[in-house]
Amino acid sequence: MEFINNFINWLDTVIWAPFMVILLLGTHIFLTLRTGFIQRKVFTGIKLSVTKDPSKDGDVSPFQALTTALASTIGTGNIVGVGTAIFIGGPGAVFWCWITGIFGIATKYAESLISIKYRVKSRDGRMLGGAMYVLERGLNMKWLGMLFALFALLASFGIGSAVQVNAISEIVTSNVTFVKIPPIAIGIVLAVITAFVIIGGIKKIAIVCEKLVPTMAACYVIGCFVILGMNYDYIIPGIKAILKLAFAPGAVAGGLVGRGAITAAQYGIARGLFSNESGLGSAPLVAAAAKTKNPVRQALISATGTFWDTVVVCLITGVTLVTTIMKNPEINMSSIQNGGQMTTAAFSQIPVLGSIILVFGIITFAYTTVLGWSYYGERCAEYLFGKRATIFFKIIFVFVILFGVFQIFSMPLWLFQILLLLCLLQVLLLRKLRNGLIILRVQTIQKYLHWINKILINKNCFTQT
Repeated sequence: MEFINNFINWLDTVIWAPFMVILLLGTHIFLTLRTGFIQRKVFTGIKLSVTKDPSKDGDVSPFQALTTALASTIGTGNIVGVGTAIFIGGPGAVFWCWITGIFGIATKYAESLISIKYRVKSRDGRMLGGAMYVLERGLNMKWLGMLFALFALLASFGIGSAVQVNAISEIVTSNVTFVKIPPIAIGIVLAVITAFVIIGGIKKIAIVCEKLVPTMAACYVIGCFVILGMNYDYIIPGIKAILKLAFAPGAVAGGLVGRGAITAAQYGIARGLFSNESGLGSAPLVAAAAKTKNPVRQALISATGTFWDTVVVCLITGVTLVTTIMKNPEINMSSIQNGGQMTTAAFSQIPVLGSIILVFGIITFAYTTVLGWSYYGERCAEYLFGKRATIFFKIIFVFVILFGVFQIFSMPLWLFQILLLLCLLQVLLLRKLRNGLIILRVQTIQKYLHWINKILINKNCFTQT
């Protein structure tokens, strides 16, 4: 067992090396240039996300598809993960995380577009899509699509459920002190609730995510703004420290140390990539189920997920943590052992409610990740083994949640990284295909954007949600 663990750790180090970081960020930049800086249309995508599409081809509304995708991307990494990036890479990591989110919008747009373009309709009228269908129908590489589906299926049991449930168990048992709650009890509650939700399929999952995701994100962001209000006199110095230490080593108040541009970039970019999942191929799985006839329209909506996750939430978290450390000299970095302690120290500034907001945020962020990945795993199981396999997947998924509180189903991070490589392959190779050139032809994109703008102006075409 020790040999296996050592091998997995070695493989994790190799895959998540600077080469991976350069490849992913390079892909983000490449697609940004080839799409004519599609990021400039992010606010159009936000407007479209709350505008109904009259199309009946799909299972959920565009907004439900977006919130379901956000359910898996806005997770504990936005809270604790950003703190970890600052702890290891210094305040400059926040800048590189933010930059990654900016350029990652283009990749999220591209992968969602081709997912919808190559989606298929099942015999019972459901829309099925994702990286595996793109690899099969766009590249004629079904074996690679099956490989993606297999790894994504395994990841749904690991980083998608067991790891999240274990995080919920730890936060509950460590913060609820007035009564001792056994981990198995937490597992039973989560398993029952999850079973009730996922048995209804994507429509039930989307309904829950539509309500829960905006609520949890708003509560967390409001909490961060309260802290920033308390640290208002350190906001400008904090931003200056982030920008300065993103490119050069140094130190600022509170013991915050920048270890140079390379270290800051490595951990900041890695956090951004892991947080928003741009290029992973997860969000396109649910984007393909959206009710829409136009791939560009839903792709613009899906791209806003990266904007909300990294450009907004991760940035706010980073500035909140940096200003907190700078303002409170008693919270010296020498006394901090991990990113979680840094986040806890920040929210402890809010009397009484601070810890409640943090605990609520971690629990809801982790649980929505479970719901999002339940759908991803279900789609992959159906692709590999057929529709009948989905019921077996749901049963296994619930049992993983039940026992995930004991961390016996943890899945190595290299599965996540392999998914990234596979999805980057499909995006980059599709530029060689006639049908795939739609993601790279600026003229074609401009045509669709002109059509979308006309629709938004003509209010008779849509009704607001």
